Amino acid sequence: MGHISHTSFAGFTHAGQQAQQWVKELAKDLCWSEPSACRLLRSVLHTVRDWLSPAEMADLSAQLPVLLRGIYFEGWNPSTTAHERTKRDFIISVRNSFGYDEEIDFDVAISAVFKLLDRHISHGEIVQVRNSMKKSLRTLWPVD
Repeated sequence: MGHISHTSFAGFTHAGQQAQQWVKELAKDLCWSEPSACRLLRSVLHTVRDWLSPAEMADLSAQLPVLLRGIYFEGWNPSTTAHERTKRDFIISVRNSFGYDEEIDFDVAISAVFKLLDRHISHGEIVQVRNSMKKSLRTLWPVD
């Protein structure tokens, strides 16, 4: 019995480390504090999520570390997803979710999140997700 709980705890710890690693990298890339980087990641994931169809959304979620997947789905309401949106709408949505901060260049910040996703998610999946996005959103997601 003790063995089972130990295994799941180890998995939980690993999940925490994995999510933390993403946040650390993002903080380093932007020279931000980790709490701010975490908030940004959450804001961008929520905005991306609301721009994808349910199938695309599920595809992307499968690529995220367990704890980030939880954040990704947090507060999701499928009925609120709309699709006619521009790059500017995306940035405004992230900014509203993050909390307005005049010090922050959200273009740069969002681009840093997409680069982070590029590093960690299989290339095939990234291409699929990107291709399913509206052109306006693709311009936000830089691909090497």
